[in-house]
Amino acid sequence: MNLLNEKIVDDFQLNGVCIIKNVINKHWLNILAEGIEENFKKPSQYKCVYEKIQGNEIFYDDYCNWNRIKQYKDFFFKSDIAIIASELMRSKKVNLFHEHVLIKEPGSKKKTPWHQDQSYYCVNGKDNCSLWIPLDPIAKTVCPEFIRGSHKWNNKYLPTKFFGESYKKKDDEFEKIPDIENERSNFDIVSWDMQPGDIIAFNFSTIHGAPGNLSINRRRAFSARFFGDDATYIKRKGETSPPFPGLTLNDGDKLNSNFFPKLL
Repeated sequence: MNLLNEKIVDDFQLNGVCIIKNVINKHWLNILAEGIEENFKKPSQYKCVYEKIQGNEIFYDDYCNWNRIKQYKDFFFKSDIAIIASELMRSKKVNLFHEHVLIKEPGSKKKTPWHQDQSYYCVNGKDNCSLWIPLDPIAKTVCPEFIRGSHKWNNKYLPTKFFGESYKKKDDEFEKIPDIENERSNFDIVSWDMQPGDIIAFNFSTIHGAPGNLSINRRRAFSARFFGDDATYIKRKGETSPPFPGLTLNDGDKLNSNFFPKLL
């Protein structure tokens, strides 16, 4: 028996983004909350702070900690999250790519720039998904925004740091992303009111960004990223994020590596 109905899967495949209501139970939400607290008590070398108020961090993130944070590892290996990813991708195989935790505290004014995740990644292929899992109530005014259908544009866009600046080492085949913020009416932009337990699923190539957090709630989000049957390694000419130092694969190789454990 499938966890998701076909309408949700069709929506994801057609539009590159969909919301799935009430799919993560309280047990796993509590586990993730514990993991996030543990994570930022002892952050990794990849932690980045994008905004402060009076010395207090109000927009920050960290990633690639699943192998050292027990709660994250349990979530990936013991919950149904890999099955959800499999059904969305219509893929028999599911590998963990990485997790990415982003926190926007109340009062954060900094927007996350419009970007396309796949441009940052060493993953080629269309069988992939990112599951954005909020741990706090999210008003639509705080929710990330997505351009429906943008995963099918077949364009590769230059990665942008969340500070708003481009990477120094660039890939010449990438182009500058359109000025979406000043041409919003030209795009099919969607976002939602969300509750803990809901997730947003989106393709690595779906264009998205996010407003600041002027609400009274924290905005803790755990992003779980997966790839499926057709995924292969691609060596980008520019910088990648995450960088995965020590990964030794060649262009076109299947992503069979301890860096990316097979979940299904």
